[in-house]
Amino acid sequence: MSCSGALVEANILREKTPGCDISPNGVTWSNMFPFSSQRAADMDLKLAMVEMVLLGLIGLSREAIQRPDYDDTATPEFLNPSWMAHLPDNRSISEVTMPGTHNTMALYGSPLAECQSWTLSLQLQAGVRFLDIRVRYKNNNLTIHHGISYQYAHFGDVLQGVANFLQQHPSEMVLMRLREELSETGDIYHAVVRYIHQYASWDMLWHSRRVPTVGEARGKLIILQDFPGPALGMYYRSLDIADDWKVPSLDHAAEKWTKVYSHLEKATKGDKTLVFLTYTSGASIQAWPYALARRINPLLYDYLTARAGQTRRLGIITSDYPAAPLLNATIHFNYGGSTTPTPSTPVTHL
Repeated sequence: MSCSGALVEANILREKTPGCDISPNGVTWSNMFPFSSQRAADMDLKLAMVEMVLLGLIGLSREAIQRPDYDDTATPEFLNPSWMAHLPDNRSISEVTMPGTHNTMALYGSPLAECQSWTLSLQLQAGVRFLDIRVRYKNNNLTIHHGISYQYAHFGDVLQGVANFLQQHPSEMVLMRLREELSETGDIYHAVVRYIHQYASWDMLWHSRRVPTVGEARGKLIILQDFPGPALGMYYRSLDIADDWKVPSLDHAAEKWTKVYSHLEKATKGDKTLVFLTYTSGASIQAWPYALARRINPLLYDYLTARAGQTRRLGIITSDYPAAPLLNATIHFNYGGSTTPTPSTPVTHL
């Protein structure tokens, strides 16, 4: 792998690899040439951006697909904005099965950076209830990033989108994993609080580390706090999480699915007081998010539909490019064989 490829992979994907400026053979601009460390870092970044552009040009030839399991078109097949209205108030959210999106706002950059094709508003209206939000902290601002790829939005846009949705659909709740991306200052707490007051409402938040019931959480944003600072909601790391995102190549898709399957089965039998979170997503230079999702999502859809009619606690299932039927198959596990909420709102009615 080239030095720029290693940097792209380390910066774009979910976790930063220790020594991410070092390629597998240990070569970087800073040890190849006697540049200052800042100049070397700038050159590494420029190389990464060039590679991102090239990847983007390659991705232009990809045709959008809308299948029951995978959808990288601009609009979902149908919407299901109020499915939580049918849940009993006394049920713990740890016992709710809900769909989510990995890197929710990652719509731009290149095939390696892009993970979704629907806007935040459409994701929420389609039934997504877990958001994975990454913010870069610079000059007291919180911009949305996937690694080096700016997503043409800031945290206020996300908060306004969630607030508008919850105002229109008070029966619902939104869980949001919030973490810092790229800047790595470890000091975003005060900026997050400022953005909440400016773009949403302090009362909209769930202000406890405790796992709420559905009734307590209706109309609330539950921040799953993945950054230092006083409590803003639940700790993200308090969840039982399977996030095996490093998939070396598409040849390893079966291994990724095995890990997803194992964690879904664990969620079925596991501690009902814990919130389970399973990421079906993954990536690498040789396994771009869309390409991997085209292999994993069908397996997930088959897993869910083969168990249709059962009442199972599967927790939060988070995907790249999920399709509306896949989201609905996830939601139906909250109801078993009983009457389930019917998604009947065509997107053309928006």
